[in-house]
Formats: sequence, C-alpha cells, structure tokens
Amino acid sequence: MSRMVQQRAFAAHESLEDKRENLDRNLRTVVRDSWLRSLQHLPDPAGARARLSYSDADLEAYRRSHPLAAVMPVIQKLLVQPSMDSGLLVAVGDENGRLLWVDGDRSLRRRAEGMLFVAGADWSESIAGTSAPGTALVLGESVQIAGAEHFNPQVHPWSCTAVPLHDPDSGTVLGVVDITGGAEAVAVHTLSLVEATVAAAEAQLSVHRLRSRIPKNSRSSVNGAARTELYRDTLQVLGVDHGRVNVNGHSIDLTVRHAELLLLLALNPDGLSAEQLAAMAYPEEASVTTVRAEMLRLRKVLAQNGGSLVPRSRPYRLPKELVVDAVQVLNYLERGAHRMALGIYRGPVLPRSQAPAIVRLRNEISTLLRDAVMNDAAPDALLKYLQLPEAEFDSEAWRLALKVLPPRSPKRAYAVAHVEWLDEELGAG
Repeated sequence: MSRMVQQRAFAAHESLEDKRENLDRNLRTVVRDSWLRSLQHLPDPAGARARLSYSDADLEAYRRSHPLAAVMPVIQKLLVQPSMDSGLLVAVGDENGRLLWVDGDRSLRRRAEGMLFVAGADWSESIAGTSAPGTALVLGESVQIAGAEHFNPQVHPWSCTAVPLHDPDSGTVLGVVDITGGAEAVAVHTLSLVEATVAAAEAQLSVHRLRSRIPKNSRSSVNGAARTELYRDTLQVLGVDHGRVNVNGHSIDLTVRHAELLLLLALNPDGLSAEQLAAMAYPEEASVTTVRAEMLRLRKVLAQNGGSLVPRSRPYRLPKELVVDAVQVLNYLERGAHRMALGIYRGPVLPRSQAPAIVRLRNEISTLLRDAVMNDAAPDALLKYLQLPEAEFDSEAWRLALKVLPPRSPKRAYAVAHVEWLDEELGAG
C-alpha cells in the first residue's frame, strides 16, 4: 500500500472522535465501511482487542473435528514452509474468525503474541475491529489491510492479506487463510499466492470427499479414518418445507416436527426439558407424553445413520455441535456481515412450521435481513434480496431499487416492470 494511503489512515484515526458519522472519505471504501461496522460494536478503537475463545484442550478437539484439518497439509506446503524465514505468519481461522492455526516465522510469532494473534483467539471484526481475517469473513471476499488501516492502533505495525475458504459442495464459508507481517504481507503477489493456495485447498477437499464416498472395501483405512474430518454436521432449515440434517456426509430428510425439535435443541445447547419443548414446538397445548414419543422417533431416525447426533435425555440435548444455516445467517447479521448472510439465505426458516419458537426465529431473521439490505441500499445486494420469494410483493424494496440503480442499468427495466405489476396487483386487491 502507498505512503499516501497510510497518511490518510493515520489522519482519519486522529480525527476519529469527531467524525464517527462522517469518516474521512479519503479512506479506502473497504476500510471506511469496516471502521463504521467496528464502531457499532467497539466505541473505542483501543478496546478492539482479540480474545481467547478456546483452551488448549478444547482447541485441539475443535481442530480435529473441523474440515479445514484435512487441507492443512496443502496450506503447510504452499504457505507455511516458505514463510518460515521470510518474516511472515500464516493463520487459518474458522468461519467465525477464530484462529485455529498460526505458524511461520518464529520470532514474528513471539511478537504477534503481544496482540494475541495466536491459535484459539477470536479475530472477528466485531471483537478485534478491522483486520484482514475478520473483514474478509464479513465480505466473503479477499481483503488486504495495511498498517494504520487497522481499527485498533495496537495493530498498526502489521499488515495482512486474507482470503475466505469455501465449502466445495455447498459454497458456504468454512474459514479464512491469512498472511500477516510487514509491507510484504500486502504485496500484489501475496494476494495471488493466498488465493491460489485457497483454490488448491478447496480442490483437495473435493478430492478427499470423493474418495470418502468410495465403498469401504475399496479404499484404504487412512481415507476412511479421515472421513469425519471432511464434513461438519449441519441442519438446513432455510427455505425448505422439510428440514435436512447432514451427518458425516450423509443427508437425512426430516419431517417438519423432527426438524423443529432438532433446531430447538441446536439453539439450546444446555438442553431443554420435555415441558420446555412442548411450549416451544407446539402451537397448541401438548402433553409431555407427546413430546417424549416424538423425541423417541427422532432418536431412532438419527440412530440409523451412525448415531453421532442422537439426542441425550434429562434434559434433552445434542451430544455435539450442530451447525444450523439459520443460526449462521443470524450470526452474520449480528456482526454486520449482511452480504455473507444474504449469500447463504435460501428463504424463511421452515415456512410451514407453526411452532411458536420457530415462528419467532423466522420473523426475526427475515426482518433483520431486510432491514440490513434496505439500510445498505447497495444495488447488487438489493437485487439479490429481491430474488427471494418473500420479496416478491415488497413494494418498498422494489421502489428503492429504482432509486439506486443507475439509469442505464439493464436491470432497471426489469425493476420498472415489476413495480408496475405490483401497482396493478395491489391496486386491484
């Protein structure tokens, strides 16, 4: 990054107290937008400090179960080994901005410990402010942050380049790969190198998964043992009438009731009693006996597919983490990452469900997503939102699109036609 970029960033920091609502327009757009998001969570830039999320034991267990563990040999070969004596650090984090691995130049690692740039630390934008790993996860794209462009003054001596790593099957973000150091960390060729490494890692994960689907008697025990590292147990409830749970690479279609119960357990990791489930899952009064019978059926369904997700009882709770697409969307929205949220949003939570707790969650996510897109008013995000079925009759959103689309945009004619159609339909109604 040029000296002028740094001078402008330093000047913006000096006047930050007086210009929270009108940050220096000379800042790069990606940096300015990130500072504004950071200010929503962190009024004082000096307080934008990373924090530890895992103990050593918990971190090791989490790393072993994460799909990124399967591609670390690729990242080690392409990035970590060349960086050992080059004054650079390589960090790999999960989709929430928590660093899982930090390696590279030994002396630099010791220096980085002073700002808690270590494995197990949370470097998400809402916790640590503007940084390449956290901001790349908010935007879902490659980001370079140089020196004083960091929100926290403690990080000004550092520069970094980060690239999100996507799941090759679903396209959702699995994590982020970052290079941190001096000016070399934001060179043009550094960005190309990290992007190439991420592409190689995603391709390798696809190969691993293809091999894992080969019958057991046709593959080595090594591939079989690595199977559970290639996937995260997930629950899909967005835009689907029936939920779908994915366990160790196997997909199981669920009834609406079973999807409701599994979602409620995922939302409440400490567990729920039968009485609590009855109140949250049934719109009408339901007996504890009814809940227990339905939970018994759900446990049988899950037991037929490996049993690793079979709920425990007294209270009812899941034996391990279940990643829920709706929760991911909600987390992104709470961190100000509405583009990431929009990227994985497929429609309302279990549209047919009448369960009180599910209805509340569905309305909350739908409202927060709409508000975020409308407040941003960026044409690309707004047009993507308007493709959702729930936006078909949203006259206000369609009219906003007419205001923000350039006059010569080819998509403007489509928006005009839709607004005219809405006027006819709503007028006739």
